[in-house]
Amino acid sequence: MKGVKKHFEEEASEFDNVILKLVPHYIQMIDALVLAIPFNNNDSINIIDLGCGTGYVSMNIKERFPNSKLTCLDFAENMIAQAKIRMNKYRNVNFILKDIRKFEFDKNYDAVVSSLALHHLETKNDKIKFYKKIFNALEPGGVFYNADIILGSNSTLHELYISKWKEFMAKNLPGEEIEDTWMAKHHKEDRPEVLLDQISWLKDIGFKEIDIVWKYYNFAVYGGTKPK
Repeated sequence: MKGVKKHFEEEASEFDNVILKLVPHYIQMIDALVLAIPFNNNDSINIIDLGCGTGYVSMNIKERFPNSKLTCLDFAENMIAQAKIRMNKYRNVNFILKDIRKFEFDKNYDAVVSSLALHHLETKNDKIKFYKKIFNALEPGGVFYNADIILGSNSTLHELYISKWKEFMAKNLPGEEIEDTWMAKHHKEDRPEVLLDQISWLKDIGFKEIDIVWKYYNFAVYGGTKPK
């Protein structure tokens, strides 16, 4: 995680431009994440964005839920700095500089969201334990949705996913940068899991109304509801 933190600190100022070149249909994916939050636009709800980065997801949440009380958490100081600039015009926004592995929820939330962050948790057990923490931190009727990179369910599908991902990046980046920079970082730092395995974990933890809201090969938005 030290390596992950280092490159996020270094890339914060360029992150918004870079992410559009790396993640297929990124804007559509984040739209799906935010639209899945099942509350009325004027509700005064508590939401936390885990791994908020430069605040793009948080901004979209505030645009949809202007009365929400929003917590933005990230472990990179430079990301938080960028998020504060982006979120400057919004009220009731709190920022926390913290590694998600060491974060303890201090209150219950109506919605917990995350994008492109939880795959950095190193093992399956780490992810399951963190999903349990999220479940326990939700209000009854609250929701958790995650937009993240995933593995294919078998080697054939996973090879397809990677080839389609590289095909997308090749529209924006030279081949040597794709292999030497981004795929190298992916293999070194990312720990994605099979999507249907994660759906099963959420079910075992107690989430209901679990769904895959959006999917494009090895990127997906998924989550569920804590029963009332």
